[in-house]
Amino acid sequence: MLMKKLIVGLAIIAGFSVDSEAQDKKKTGDTLSVKQQKMIIISALTARGELELLKPELSAGLDAGLSVNEIKEVLVHLYAYCGFPRSLRGLQTFMAVLDQRKKNGINDKMGKAASAINDKRSKYERGKEILGKLSGAPQEANEAKPTGYAAFSPEIEIFLKEHLFADIFERDVLTYSERELVTVSVLVAIGGVEPMLKSHMGLFLKQDLSPAQLSELVSIIDIHVSKKEAEAARPVLTEVLKAQG
Repeated sequence: MLMKKLIVGLAIIAGFSVDSEAQDKKKTGDTLSVKQQKMIIISALTARGELELLKPELSAGLDAGLSVNEIKEVLVHLYAYCGFPRSLRGLQTFMAVLDQRKKNGINDKMGKAASAINDKRSKYERGKEILGKLSGAPQEANEAKPTGYAAFSPEIEIFLKEHLFADIFERDVLTYSERELVTVSVLVAIGGVEPMLKSHMGLFLKQDLSPAQLSELVSIIDIHVSKKEAEAARPVLTEVLKAQG
């Protein structure tokens, strides 16, 4: 009888633990981690060229657990969306921050470097596959009957697949989720690119990220970067979330 009670008690405790763990995961899945929040702010400030505001956020990102290589990868990634000048200025600012932290006796974690790419297929084929994974849709139909800018300028569609989705997204320092987090942050921050913002908000939600996290991203930019650009992004956010049902 005692053994039976013990087994039942253990089962209840185990069940409670599982339920609690599930609740914790659910809560975590509905909010952005501190590291993700710092990625958003760093991306948005770099895209806008607000370098004095960027300096303390770079330090805060390192203090939050981002590695040097992760932040470098964020700054490299965003050049595809806001240009080399902004990206390079962000990297130069980061170098200065690291130098100052080293003088202050802080040894920052480098983190992992990008793995070598051993895939022998063409960059176009690799990029096409990565875009298919991101969007959840095979790309063959789009190739057979291109529309919009892909029909008007086929060369830029090739560049996108070969360079953006192969050369950049293929690098494994950041996950696809993190890259979409950075991309949406940049597009919100620079403003005036609503079609691309809508597309990438959709891709954001196809990764392991939630509607609540997407809403939180816009709110973070509102608070820490630009209220004006965040307000401009909210109609796009509403449209994307409505389409999700």
